[in-house]
Formats: sequence, structure tokens, C-alpha cells
Amino acid sequence: MADRQGLSDLLRPVRGRLLAAMALQASAALVGLLPLIAVAQLAPLLLAGELDLEQARFWLLAGAGALLLRLLGLAAALQISHLADSDLQRQLRQRIAAHLSRVPLAWFGRQRETAERALLDDVGAMHQLVAHLPNNLVAALVVPLASLAYLLSVNLVMALVVLLPPLLALWRLRAMRSMDYREERQRLGSALGALSTATLNFVQGIAMVKSFGRVERVQEDFASAVRGFGRFFSEWVERWAGLGASVEVLLSPLLVLALVLVAGVPLVAAGWLPATQLLPFALLGPALAAPVAALGHGADSLVQGRAAAQRIATVLATPVLVQPAFSLEPQGHRVTFDAVDFSYPDGTRVLRGIDLQLQPGTLTALVGDSGAGKSTLATLLARFADVSGGAIRIGGVDLRDMDSATLYRQVAFVFQEVRLLRASVLDNLRLGRPEASLEQVEAAARAAQIHCRISTLAEGYHTLLDGQVQLSGGEVQRLGIARAMLSQAPILVLDEATAASDPESEAAIQQALSQLAVGRTVLVIAHRLSSIQDADQIVVLQAGELVECGCHQALLQRQGVYAGLWAAEQFCATPASGGQS
Repeated sequence: MADRQGLSDLLRPVRGRLLAAMALQASAALVGLLPLIAVAQLAPLLLAGELDLEQARFWLLAGAGALLLRLLGLAAALQISHLADSDLQRQLRQRIAAHLSRVPLAWFGRQRETAERALLDDVGAMHQLVAHLPNNLVAALVVPLASLAYLLSVNLVMALVVLLPPLLALWRLRAMRSMDYREERQRLGSALGALSTATLNFVQGIAMVKSFGRVERVQEDFASAVRGFGRFFSEWVERWAGLGASVEVLLSPLLVLALVLVAGVPLVAAGWLPATQLLPFALLGPALAAPVAALGHGADSLVQGRAAAQRIATVLATPVLVQPAFSLEPQGHRVTFDAVDFSYPDGTRVLRGIDLQLQPGTLTALVGDSGAGKSTLATLLARFADVSGGAIRIGGVDLRDMDSATLYRQVAFVFQEVRLLRASVLDNLRLGRPEASLEQVEAAARAAQIHCRISTLAEGYHTLLDGQVQLSGGEVQRLGIARAMLSQAPILVLDEATAASDPESEAAIQQALSQLAVGRTVLVIAHRLSSIQDADQIVVLQAGELVECGCHQALLQRQGVYAGLWAAEQFCATPASGGQS
């Protein structure tokens, strides 16, 4: 019921046009039957020689007009439904994009694939559901009912004969609505996904395993995946292929025509049915079956469309960050974490009672084991999510009392994974400050040690970053630093950008970061303690709690958690010594 409601809500903007298209489809379907009925009615007159030339001309013109109206009606119905589909896809993409722009950034870390699938795949998957299925459903109902009403008026026994195949086909198709079939379809989709993953792993890993002389291992893994899918698919076909084949046979026009002859000829021979009355059943009998076949073919489209609509509705139902009615301006740049708690939506608690102050112009480093909550605490300052308890304030103003534009004038962030838009270098750097002049952009790029590399690109700052331009990880990182520099935000959140850099890039990035941090309040997530010895304060997190805070020397003298982390790092950094044998 929930998925039906979700689908109904998504279709509301185009519901009127779909109803209009369905009305045109119904009219076209009814008009399309008139020439067949006219032939069935006129055949006895023609055989008896009672049809004159004027009558024949009239019915010929009427039939041609009916066919023309049918074609015009079908074309108009399809045009309306396709335009409705186009408008709906545009509206849905705009709705999803607008909604995602207000969703907490932390959500994307866990649900990025969901968002990408909704925008790229699920919206397009509704095409059959909107553009074709409503019209097909109307045809599947109107044509058989109208044909059946006419045939019942001709002969009850023969009407039941031609009705038998579509009824049997519908009975067979009921299996497609069963839970077993739906589960099997899901298993088939999962098996195809697993085979695709195994293929991708084989292609991506072949070079590496060959370098270790283990190509037989990856080949065997891939071959095993192929054999497993082959066994599953054979079982699937064995169980379900008969269903489709039997339905195709039952809905075949040749089968209907054969039934008309097999049942009708004995009735004619016995004198219970005029021979001319076989014609309506031969002409309209297949009309009872063909739309049911279209309905069967549309069942998968309906299932896929409803599943896509449900996923879209789920994305649109994602809670958003509430924006204040009136945004407050912070007074100064002091950052205060006041009894901050944070839990994920599933209830997992990540941070507990964090009290911390970042004084203007100071460097604060967050350290601790993996999973201690460092990244979560840092991203909360950029309001990637809202705190579950307590408050974070800048200049005395709660982050929740600032709109996004005000907040991001105060806070810039540079993480290890910098994302670039499919746009020019200039637009990428201006992302946080669109009004910046080219001279200001170049100054930021020089400070970030990336201007020279940009100058070597084919069109310099106007070069489109579309995947064709090859940039190293260190160069992308420096573009992110230049973007943060250009923003002029007084507070900087920094996930140690050199953690995954090669030595050559590390020096340039460190120099760029030094320029970036001048005069700013910096909160850095430290992965190497040796890089933050000179920090104004070092905050040690353990299992989501702040357990120590102070400068490097003070924490070492305390002989607590930080001293243990420092000792472990120094031990790992000491070259192993030993004699040669």
C-alpha cells in the first residue's frame, strides 16, 4: 500500500494528462473496432447479393474514416503520455536535486549510490510506467470488453470459445503476482549483479595478479562465478520459462482462429450456427487475446517502475537540514562545542558530551584511534549533520540559527578526497565565491602551488575538467586548497591532506596548507602526530569522548592516551636494525 501511495504522489503533477491520454486511447480503441464489426455485418449482405454500390462506398469510406480516427487518437494519446513523461522526469530530477541540496552532507557518505541511482536510473525507469503502460492498460480493458459485448450478441457459445484462451492466459499470469516469482526475480537481479561484480573484479585485478604470477587464481574465481550463474539461470529458466511459453501459445491469434474453426464448423454442420456468423469470431477473437499479451509484457515494466518510484520516494523523504527563518550573523570567530552528542539515525552513538573551544587564529588538532569520532566531530562544525544533543556555536551563534550561505562564509573545509565538478577550472575554484575576479583566482592558485600546472592545460583556467584532463591526486588536492583559500572563510576544517600523497606532492601541499592556515582558526584531523606537534591544542578522542586536551609537551608529560599514541608512532617510524648473516 505504501508503494502505491508513493507512486500516486509522484504521478500527481501529470495525472490529468495521463487521464486525457487514456480517454483518447479508449476512444481510438473503440473506433478501431468499427471497421471489423462493419465487415462482419456486411459480409452476409455481400454474400446474399443484397449490398448495392452506394452502401459499399458508404461503408468503405466510413471504415477508412474510422481507421484514420483510430490512428490520430493513438498518436495523440502517445504524444500526450510521452510529453507527460518528459515533464515528469524533468520535475522529478529538479525535485530530487533541490531536496538533495538540503539533505545533510553526512547522508551522502552512506547513501551516495542511492542518490546517484535515483537521479540517473530510477527516474528514467519510470518511462514505460508513464509513457506506455496507462495506454496499454486501457487497450487491455476496452478492446476485449467491447469485442466481447458484440460477440455475445452474435452467439453465446462461440463467444465462450474465443474467451477461453485469454482466460487461461490470465490464470497462468497470476503466477507473476506471486511472492515466489517476485523473490525469484530479485534473486535473478542479484545473480546478474554478482556476475557483473566478478567480471569487473577480473578485469580490474588481472594486471595486479599477473605481476605476482597468480593469474590462475583470478581466472578460477571468475570461472567459478560464471559457472554459478549458469547453474542458477538454468534452474530459473527451467522453472519459469514454461510460464511465458504457455502464455504466448494461449494468446496466439492462430490458436484463437483454430478454435473458431474447430468449434464453429461442427456447429455450422449441425445447423446451429449460420456460416456467416463465424466471420465476427475470426475477426474479433484475436482482439480478446492481443491486449492481454500486451498487459503481460507490461507486468515487468509495472514492477520495475513501481520499485523505482519507491526508491525515488524514499530519497525525497530523507530528512533535510532545517534552515532558520531569520539567519543570525556571528559576532567573531570563536568556535564552541557545548556538550555535543551525536548519534546516527539507527541509534549508534558516536560522540558523547564534547566540550571544546577553538580560539580565533589557533590550530586545534583532533587525534585518536580509528573510529574515535574525529571526522564526525570535524564535519559537524561544517554542519554536515546536526548534533543530537548540545550545540556548536560560532561567534556565539548556534549553527542551526545560520542559513547555509552564512555558515559557509565562516567555514571552509579541505578533506583528503577533493571532488571537482564537470566544469572549468575557473568555475571549480570559484565554487564558494562566484564573484571572485580572475586575478583573485590566480592569486589563490599561486598560493596553493597549482598555478603553474593550470597554466600548462590547453585552455588554462578555462579548461573543462571532464575526465579527459589527467590530474594527479596531489594536484586535485591543491585545487581544493585553492578553492578554500579563495573563499576567505575565517575557520578552516582540514582532514590531513597529505596522508595519502607521494613525497613530491606532500611538500607542495604542506606549503599550500601553511599559506591557507595563516590567520585562520584551524581544526585539523591528524593522522600523523609528528605533523601537529606545534598545534595550539591537541584534542584526544577515544570511543567518542574527549579524554585529553593540551599542547604536545603537556600531553606527553601526562603519560596518558596521547603519550601512548606518540610512543607507538615513534616505534613504527624507527628503522629496524639488525646484523647481516
